[in-house]
Amino acid sequence: MKIRRILATAVAVAVTTPAVMLSVTPAFADTKPDTKLDTKPAAQTQTPAKPTVKELEKAAAEAQKAYDAALAAKETAYQVLKAALSDDAPLTVAARAARKAADDAATAKTTADKTVADARTALATLPADATAEQRAAAQETVTKAETAATAAATAKTTADADAKTAGELADDARVEAARTYHAVNTALEEALTAKTAADAALERAKQEEEENPGGDGCVDEPGLTTVVKGLPSKVTAGTATTFSVRVTNGTDKHLDQVITYAAVHATDKSGAKDIAKYLKLTWSTASSPKWQNVDADHYIDDAVGALEPGEKADVRLRLTVDAQTPAGQGLTFIAGDYLNEDGTCGLTPDAAVNDFDIEAAPGKPAPKPTPKPGTSTTAPAAGNGVTPQGSGTSVPATTTSSTLAATGSSDATTQLALTSGAAVALGAGAMFLARRRKAGADA
Repeated sequence: MKIRRILATAVAVAVTTPAVMLSVTPAFADTKPDTKLDTKPAAQTQTPAKPTVKELEKAAAEAQKAYDAALAAKETAYQVLKAALSDDAPLTVAARAARKAADDAATAKTTADKTVADARTALATLPADATAEQRAAAQETVTKAETAATAAATAKTTADADAKTAGELADDARVEAARTYHAVNTALEEALTAKTAADAALERAKQEEEENPGGDGCVDEPGLTTVVKGLPSKVTAGTATTFSVRVTNGTDKHLDQVITYAAVHATDKSGAKDIAKYLKLTWSTASSPKWQNVDADHYIDDAVGALEPGEKADVRLRLTVDAQTPAGQGLTFIAGDYLNEDGTCGLTPDAAVNDFDIEAAPGKPAPKPTPKPGTSTTAPAAGNGVTPQGSGTSVPATTTSSTLAATGSSDATTQLALTSGAAVALGAGAMFLARRRKAGADA
């Protein structure tokens, strides 16, 4: 018997995101903003209704619109940056002219100072028999030269200040354009994650509707948790990466059989091509050290077993990336379920969602990666003999946080600001929608 269910909370957030986002002020301002959008359902004690395929189609369309807006915003930001770095940029031209004026003023001051020195030398070297008229004329020459030198010094000081101000304005414009471009690039990564996740969510929901229209009666169990440790933010084709997951029974009851859910999804850099076929997850534990495949339904049946209240278990996971894998990005979804002998069952309400970049194998052309935000997750102290390696990012399925550091605004960036909060909400539900578990004697 196969048991599966929709992760209703995360998907309901994704479906209702447009209404939530429209109540939020766009995040683009002159200072670096910290826009954190809380898209958790208002009633945490109630399970939202299962979304329909039509609702998920709408969510996927919104994610596509956000991605398109992000692409447009990136192009706009690139043109602004290109213009700011150009030698023909108005502020750059003004700074260059001000610098030349300052250099000319410095040359004029040097000439005036030399004129003063020459006049003073001429006055000091007058012969002893020089007439009073000659001495008066030489003194007048010195006075005029000193006056001119003072004026030249003042002009130089003013020109230097003007050149400094003009240079700073040009520099600020370049820095501002670079900051905006960086922020929009980051937002594009988030929008691509949202689009990829929304498409995967829709695909899984359609499969769910076709294969299991009735669903099952398992309940959310917040006390059953999974924490990922050691998944890096970047992997390379042709390599294998080992990380770990800790499953904790934080309930006050004995759980007869705890099963780990582990899935990976990936697309190329465009977000249009599914490349998950190149990625493979295997698992092992201290008691079963031989690497074994995660089953076709993304479940690991035999890694954990029974857990007493407060007990923890560690599972090693290995992500193998085929050498032919193109550059792209991936998402892992880790969760836990339990099944008791009396037929009761439960599922972790939140998945540990980790995103990572995929780099092509050396020798393959790969687009330049852009920075992406992440939330560090620290696993509890080691318990069952597994030592996590590295570090990763993990996002609960019902939590979303988005920070856009940018300046200025446009239709594209405003739309992006309104929809960027959907990225994590949708991402957390993707690949987790058609959760399955083998259960009972006829599993």
